[in-house]
Amino acid sequence: MNRTVCLWLTVGWLGYLVLPWYAIEYGFWAFDWPFEGYPLDGESAPAVFQVAVSGKTWLAPLGAALLAPLLVVGRPKNDPLFGTVLLLAGGGGLAYLVVQAFAIGLRGWDFAFLEAAFGPLESRQFGLGYGALLVSCALLFFLTQGIAARGAIKGDVFVVGSIGLIIALVAAFVFFPVLNILTSALHDKDGAFSALAFADRFVDQKIWGLKCLTGPYSCGVAWNSLILALLTGLSTTVLGLAFALIATRTGFRFKRSLRVLTVLPIITPPFVIGLAVILLLGRSGAVTQFLDFAFGIPATRWIYGLPGIWFAQTLAFAPIAFLVMIGVVEGVSPSMEEAALTLRADAWKTFTTVSLPLMRPGLANAFLLGFIESLADFGNPLVLGGRFGVLSTEIFFSIVGSQYDQGRAAVLAMVLLTFTLGAFYAQRRWVGRKSYATVTGKGDSGLHAPLPRLVTGAAYGLALPWAALTLVIYAMIMVGGFVETWGRDHSLTLRHYIEAFSITTSEHGLIWSGAAWNSFWTTITIATIAAPLTASIGLLTAYLLVRQHFAGRDAFEFGTMLSFAIPGTVIGISYILAFNVPPLELTGTGVILVICFVFRNMPVGVRAGIAAMSQLDQSLDEASLTLGANTFATVRRVILPLLRPAIVAALVFSFVRAMTAISAVIFLVSANYDMATSYIIGRVENGDYGLAIAYSSTLILVMLLAITLVQLAVGQRRIRRRGTTAAGAVAGQGVAR
Repeated sequence: MNRTVCLWLTVGWLGYLVLPWYAIEYGFWAFDWPFEGYPLDGESAPAVFQVAVSGKTWLAPLGAALLAPLLVVGRPKNDPLFGTVLLLAGGGGLAYLVVQAFAIGLRGWDFAFLEAAFGPLESRQFGLGYGALLVSCALLFFLTQGIAARGAIKGDVFVVGSIGLIIALVAAFVFFPVLNILTSALHDKDGAFSALAFADRFVDQKIWGLKCLTGPYSCGVAWNSLILALLTGLSTTVLGLAFALIATRTGFRFKRSLRVLTVLPIITPPFVIGLAVILLLGRSGAVTQFLDFAFGIPATRWIYGLPGIWFAQTLAFAPIAFLVMIGVVEGVSPSMEEAALTLRADAWKTFTTVSLPLMRPGLANAFLLGFIESLADFGNPLVLGGRFGVLSTEIFFSIVGSQYDQGRAAVLAMVLLTFTLGAFYAQRRWVGRKSYATVTGKGDSGLHAPLPRLVTGAAYGLALPWAALTLVIYAMIMVGGFVETWGRDHSLTLRHYIEAFSITTSEHGLIWSGAAWNSFWTTITIATIAAPLTASIGLLTAYLLVRQHFAGRDAFEFGTMLSFAIPGTVIGISYILAFNVPPLELTGTGVILVICFVFRNMPVGVRAGIAAMSQLDQSLDEASLTLGANTFATVRRVILPLLRPAIVAALVFSFVRAMTAISAVIFLVSANYDMATSYIIGRVENGDYGLAIAYSSTLILVMLLAITLVQLAVGQRRIRRRGTTAAGAVAGQGVAR
């Protein structure tokens, strides 16, 4: 008996015979359906009862697809019939399930030609539920097992199943919703197909204008976005490298504090950083007024436009580069540096010809993430942009402004995707196909070479002033919650915290009476569910991209980056358009928020995993497989323990992004699932800045605690290397024992 086939047969029949086929009215987490007419009730009935009682005969062929694998459950994998039957049952059943789900909706047939061919339907169909989910999974894995049995990727069921799972998820929750909104680029304002409307929108001078050659702030938004993204990608990568070198290759005494400080910007709602920058460097800012008073430097509006956005984005996104770079810098083998020193290379030569080239995957991935983050960011340009328009803000105003032109927003999103694809291609070409493996199965107790004095001085010169500036900005943010009106009345008060997080007692116990508690607990719950899912899918994708060779790998990699490249505003609107009607009715639920966060943030786990896994010699995998372990055991017991920096990066980033996301969340929250950022924006719109800052400060502290817990839970990568406690010496402190 093939245990894997038996497992998925059990899952499939559980979904078909026991669980509700359609979505429950009160949401994914509603479990009162067994007590309300189940299994004969039309809304909660399993598929078999939908066929027998409710007349939904179109679900009957799915039962046949689940019966077919019984024919081969006792056959060996090398039997040709085994692969053929699973391939036909899984592929055919899955294709039929998708077709019938889209063909029949709330009003019967969804397409006029089907109604003309088969006549009107008396029954209708709702969104898919638990039962359909399990049957879909079973059919998908029958398909992948059949493909593996036919010899794909050496017949490795785990690898083929993982590829199939990720392709299915990306197709359902990235490509499908994005295509929904991008196709609107080919429609005019009346909804009719029009290639001319697309051409008119695409050649708009507001997108491609070059008047900036004769005056400032007059470039098209496409060129503005490209210039800003290049500057941000470069500055964040340099800063991330500087912080990583200080944290891992110097004797700096306050490394722990520096690590905490570098992640502060990514655990802060973006508009809070923008407001802090304005209050610090704006026309009436504290620094601006001091310079005017002390040195007679007149106050200007220089912070609004390219300089201000670049400054804010560098502050916000440099920690992402640091999280990617620290694992790469830690992974550079000391023995290679020692070999260079033995061959009479000096510290500078060793760093530039050995250490830095081995960091190339991290540098490329850090730049790519900074570039994409800059393109997709709309919070900082919205606050600090002034007359400097960018693609993300134009998309936002095209959708939520008075014009409400989805077609124009889709064209702008296509331009943004073109830039992202170009950056992706350039990154692949720069990294090339060279090997960067430095962590092998051999002993490596070498001593890291000392950094050149120039590199050490540059790292300190860049990182420490930036860290000091970050401290000043966050001091202003923390103080803002304890004053009456930030920037005007600085009288101390606890009123904002009491209003947001007060707790009262009654005869029934504690009452969470504060206005912010509902959104706070919802945000914590959603982020806690989304973070491990994001990290798992991201790192699994990275493993497939680095360790496996299969047709279409480049397209597979770009598909996983697609959701990260599109502004959150577009993602939010596309999810509403795609998931507001069958077959996937998810709007207004907590599930749509989890899905949005998982696939929006997954690329960070992918890039961090690729950067870290590129340094692991493939002989480690081969040794494990030679000793009889299968691929799943090799990943679990060999690869994952060596990927702890990447795991921390993926978990931390996905958790804090779920806590602080704004653009997509605005469109996806509901009365039952209100998120912290949407609540804070509501306070800002009402002019209640004190409560907004108090709430943001609380979120910062909660996320710092969460990051500490993640670090303790995951632990540190154990690579046996020597260290030294000699003052001023650089001794491989980047990798903890």
